[in-house]
Amino acid sequence: MTKAIVLSDYGAPEVLVPSEVEVGSPGPGRIRVNIAFAGVGPTDLAIRSGRLKGAFGAHPGSVLGFEAAGTVDAVGPSVDDVRPGDPVAVFLPGLGGYAEQVLARHWVRVPEQVGLQDAAALPASGEAAARVVDEVGVASGETVLVVGAAGSVGLIAARLAAARGARVLAAVRPEDFALLEKAGATPVAYGPALAANVRAAAGRVDAVIDASGAGVLGAAVELAGGPGRVVTLSDPHAADFGARLSGPDGPRIDERLRDVMTALATGEITLRSRTVAPLADAARIHRELETGGLRTKVLLSARA
Repeated sequence: MTKAIVLSDYGAPEVLVPSEVEVGSPGPGRIRVNIAFAGVGPTDLAIRSGRLKGAFGAHPGSVLGFEAAGTVDAVGPSVDDVRPGDPVAVFLPGLGGYAEQVLARHWVRVPEQVGLQDAAALPASGEAAARVVDEVGVASGETVLVVGAAGSVGLIAARLAAARGARVLAAVRPEDFALLEKAGATPVAYGPALAANVRAAAGRVDAVIDASGAGVLGAAVELAGGPGRVVTLSDPHAADFGARLSGPDGPRIDERLRDVMTALATGEITLRSRTVAPLADAARIHRELETGGLRTKVLLSARA
């Protein structure tokens, strides 16, 4: 048994309660990881509240968390790229990160240049960012709009698109302009005048990545001259606009994890500032994220 934060029901943050869960031994192609830090993301909050009830296999009794980092505790048959004691970051499409141990089937070894906090903040956001940059086909010389570019996924996507030679317009709040300028993007004000602000900065754009899910697809399709190169990570109305609603691409998860970890180690991408809290404080963290009390990436420490 291992200590974990369990979803006792759907609802307010208080449904996240300390408990113990059975982890078991790793089967073929799996590893068991002693977690140091687990990332908290907006989808965790949506699942817990019931807005995404049942998504990703979640149900009362589940452990939330799509990403974590720590050290390998045991490896299953056919695993030959890591061994017990190795530092790894894991991506957990089936959840399980808010715990002291987890079984994983998608992982990447953490290089010496990367600390475990950065490693834990990378897998879910990095995989998603690399995926959407691929899906809209970002190419050198193009202009790409990233909406929600100050978030964990948006910031990485902006850096990856810029690394491909694209001009990146970053739709963010004015207080985040400096962050995106430092990331090599041109900030534009997010809000009702988004389309006009983008036209003033660049005219039309070649592609749009929506990392906000906040009802911008109409403007995105208009700016891109059609829905063919518009992708959203979380807007459930994507089909109404002919846009793509992106989801994890199983066959390429491991490749993308390696790519973004290498980019992090070499400084090609950077991550948001973060807050670290004890695993036992998961309910408090969810509450503060929902009320706007926290605007950083949050990690839960299983070591506290």
